[in-house]
Amino acid sequence: MAFAADVPAVFDSKSCKADYPKASLMNEEQGVVSMAFLVSAEGKVLEAKLDKTSGFKSLDKAAMSAISACKFKPGSKDGRPDSTWTKVEYNWTLS
Repeated sequence: MAFAADVPAVFDSKSCKADYPKASLMNEEQGVVSMAFLVSAEGKVLEAKLDKTSGFKSLDKAAMSAISACKFKPGSKDGRPDSTWTKVEYNWTLS
């Protein structure tokens, strides 16, 4: 029987939101932050890396700290929960 390939961890973007930094709101800063997270088999973030900046340090920092604190659904390797890297994009938009 063949096992599925690596399945990355996922997080619930509806229940995990970052607070818009006040200075960024005042300056009307918007953008997309691309990040990578190493998530343990228990769903906790072990490591976080910034892949691509939104262009604003405060937005990048707020997204990194908020998403790092989120609970992830663990990924798996060969059908068993395991530490996996997953990519997350966080879109900051003023509405």
